[in-house]
Amino acid sequence: MNILLLIVGLIVLLLGGEFLLRASVAAAARWQVPKVIIGMTLVSFATSLPELMTSIRAALDGYPDLSLGNVVGSNIANLGFVLGTVLLFGPITVQKSFYKFDLPIVFTVSVLLLLLLLDGGISQTEGILLVSVLIVVMIYLIKFQPPVVAQTMPSDEAKKSWWWIIAFASLGTLGLALGSQWLVKGAVGLARTYEVSERIIGVTLVSIGTSLPELVASGLAMYRKEQGISIGNLIGSNLFNILTVLGVTAVIHPLQVMDARLMQFDIWVMLGFAFLLLPLVFIPKQMTFRWREGLILLGTYLGYIIVTLT
Repeated sequence: MNILLLIVGLIVLLLGGEFLLRASVAAAARWQVPKVIIGMTLVSFATSLPELMTSIRAALDGYPDLSLGNVVGSNIANLGFVLGTVLLFGPITVQKSFYKFDLPIVFTVSVLLLLLLLDGGISQTEGILLVSVLIVVMIYLIKFQPPVVAQTMPSDEAKKSWWWIIAFASLGTLGLALGSQWLVKGAVGLARTYEVSERIIGVTLVSIGTSLPELVASGLAMYRKEQGISIGNLIGSNLFNILTVLGVTAVIHPLQVMDARLMQFDIWVMLGFAFLLLPLVFIPKQMTFRWREGLILLGTYLGYIIVTLT
């Protein structure tokens, strides 16, 4: 029953995020919001909605480790599992902004999270700080940087009626609410059945599941020969996971670290994956990630999962 709840909750959660994204893009098209802003905000935010709703639900239900583990695990999965898998299907060439701004800002925000967690949790004030940092980063990106995430907007989106937009937004919101509730119940039930911590379920099953939107978005970008969009989506999603998901969750309900392994191991692995991308982008071929780098990322991620579960 717990496995069924987890699977059904995850499916409903992902569908809810997709419906809400479609409604948001259609509404933005009617308001004539520039595509670049849609890509940099709505797309990254939508792919992080499963993490956001799951983290809020877990925190409100009294499982902060599931909330924190979900975000930390998702960031690890994005760079290890998702990027590693995508690279097996083709190389990704990046721009100089990747190592001059994108990667440093992800690493800096990850270090900021580590510093905030040193006292054992994230308070409401620190949650406000994270959201404030997000606003500053987004303003900078919109004004001075090429888009972290780009997404073409279908030409027929502007033709969607407001009734269509309201219906999809309502279905998406309902899906996120119900899906997150079922996913958390199933995850906590599994943890109790197999006598493992909520942290382990959070950094493995839940984080991989909530990273599926990033995998789909990055995979589609590779299929469309838009490799820069693929890695940009992952960078943008990792930023949103820390700044938005944990920031908003902490504002609603302060977070406390219950399992010490989260600080002793998981968060350092998250930092390690961000740092690992730097040498990989220069060796053996500069500014290009290839299948060999994909295997390194996947192998490292598999090792992390094995160590976590043993």
